[in-house]
Amino acid sequence: MTRFAAAESAERRKLYVDAITAHRERESAFLTVEVDAKTLEATGETASEPGSDADESDDPPDPGVPWVQFGDGTINLDCTDEELDALKRLLESFPAFKIDDLIRPEEAEGVNVRISAKADANRIGQFVDQVFLEVYDLPAAFRVWVVDI
Repeated sequence: MTRFAAAESAERRKLYVDAITAHRERESAFLTVEVDAKTLEATGETASEPGSDADESDDPPDPGVPWVQFGDGTINLDCTDEELDALKRLLESFPAFKIDDLIRPEEAEGVNVRISAKADANRIGQFVDQVFLEVYDLPAAFRVWVVDI
């Protein structure tokens, strides 16, 4: 795998497929895709850095940069309750994908979701792209990075 970022829908989906293929060939534990922080800045959102002044305010902590992990047939992501509702609506269009586990850590806002993804790399790539668009409400031309394979 020689490229690690993409910004247009078709490029992103090809990137996801390439990353899934590399992950499977390397037999790695998981792969992680995350949104470029500059995408969030362009939409008016920001991801707080650990130790920044944002961490010391009375406001709830920023959930950070949206990410999706895939490994062993499971998609893993964190989301808010509102984003979880959007994820459940999205899953109606992907009947081969099912929520396996919802984890609500006491020390963190939101929920960690584990979804069984019994599908080929192309369908998983389509789903991941739609998660970023519909669940995290990103603009059509957002940029993602494969940060771990």
